[in-house]
Amino acid sequence: MSYDYIIVGAGSAGCVLANRLSASGTKRVLLLEAGPSDWHPLIHMPAGIARLANNRRLNWNYRTEPEAQLQHRALWWPRGKTLGGSSSINAMCYIRGVPGDYDRWADATGDARWSWEQVLPWFRYSQDQARGGDELHGSGGPLSVSDLRYRNPLSDVFIDSAASAGYARNDDFNGPDQNGFGFYQVTQRNGTRCSTATAYLRPARQRANLEIRTGALAKRVVIAHGRAIGVQLHGHDAIIEAGETILAGGAINTPQLLMLSGVGPADHLQEHDIAVLVDQPGIGANLQDHLDICTLDGCTQKITYDHLNELVAGWRFLRHRDGPGTSNVAEAGGFVRSRLATDERCDLQFHFVPALLDDHGHHRLPGYGYTVHACYLHPRSRGTLRLRSADPADAIAIHANYLSDPEGHDLQRMIEGARLSRDILSQPPFSRFRGAPVFPERAITSDAEYTDFIRRKAETIYHPVGTCRMGKATNAPLDSECRVRGVENLRVVDASVMPSLPSGNTNAPVIMIAERASALILNETMPSSPLSQP
Repeated sequence: MSYDYIIVGAGSAGCVLANRLSASGTKRVLLLEAGPSDWHPLIHMPAGIARLANNRRLNWNYRTEPEAQLQHRALWWPRGKTLGGSSSINAMCYIRGVPGDYDRWADATGDARWSWEQVLPWFRYSQDQARGGDELHGSGGPLSVSDLRYRNPLSDVFIDSAASAGYARNDDFNGPDQNGFGFYQVTQRNGTRCSTATAYLRPARQRANLEIRTGALAKRVVIAHGRAIGVQLHGHDAIIEAGETILAGGAINTPQLLMLSGVGPADHLQEHDIAVLVDQPGIGANLQDHLDICTLDGCTQKITYDHLNELVAGWRFLRHRDGPGTSNVAEAGGFVRSRLATDERCDLQFHFVPALLDDHGHHRLPGYGYTVHACYLHPRSRGTLRLRSADPADAIAIHANYLSDPEGHDLQRMIEGARLSRDILSQPPFSRFRGAPVFPERAITSDAEYTDFIRRKAETIYHPVGTCRMGKATNAPLDSECRVRGVENLRVVDASVMPSLPSGNTNAPVIMIAERASALILNETMPSSPLSQP
């Protein structure tokens, strides 16, 4: 059987594509997902993210290569391996970035359709904003964006402390101004996670023209005479044919599949005896991610999530859809344009967690406490991805190259973020909660001390992008319509297409990209009809 479209990857972008491309009922669509269905109950209970971290059935559990600037540590990179992809395991923060991010994309691609003015309608179209729609927010769309139903009291203390440190209160990070501190809005509906599998795939699953296969790992895109004709799955000889193949595996898996298919840096492919069909050095290059540094303090009162009664929280969630089970854990945060900012955008982002969070929660610390994450939003360091072998089941080698920019630009901004975290935690509102410092283990003041702290403790905050970037130059793997240069009928639609990181979390931008790309594929200016909510 052949299809009009094969979509490889049922993640944040793939579920959107599956819904949009099958909506007319006239196009046969096959959606392939390497992981299982999203049946696991902890996916749908927001606070379940703490338990999902070590679930290898639902998580690719990547590790970077040892990072030279981070004391040769191999950093953990979780990525969703289930329907909904990372939107099924993330912290649900809904952040778009700022207009300048997308105007820079328009410049990089030479295509005004990626400017803020022209992507905003796609953000609005996808959204069902619980506060109601306006010129910046949409209502009635499939993706529910809402305020948290439950907030730990320490999250309010954090926001008050940021105000005490001189920062503005901001109740809408997706409003006219990103700057300031407040509560994150989240992709939840009625207190449960609203992943793209829930928002987009669930309403479409009964369509006769949409087929969904889980446990289906793609081995290669089959390319003949410069044209993609279908996909071969790992462990199968048959070729599944399609008029167009769309890769939506994310910033790690998509470039790996392209290289396995003969599209990538020629010398590297030859190292693994892969026939070179298109020499494209940009595949697997331009890897960008937000590096994150956590400041932890003990708490003198037992009000954190460190020893939460999970049975009580789970019962309250199941019975009433409220309480701590509805928390995304990273409840509050903010954006700052620091003294080191080089343009008009905020350059630092903060997430507050009312718990002691070390090594992504893998290392359980004794006692009670709270954590402030700080990340630099516009890093200059660039990494690469390289195959370990020609086996699709063999994880790709991730060279993130954090803090590798020769001028030390990224490191100085990370130091600034750590300093501001400590300043906020030192404010009077925390006085009656503040225990002993945990990380850093003692008071530090000098750049050298902060540098050592960052090299010892910095981790990812889960935003890899850019490894199959769009661009106007021929050295960019994709054109501005997400088409792979040198191969007809092959596109990429996921975080890997981003020319540069947006100013914040990446899930909302990926969903927008999939909405925009769906219309490009269908040759629509705007969707012909609204999508129904699940």
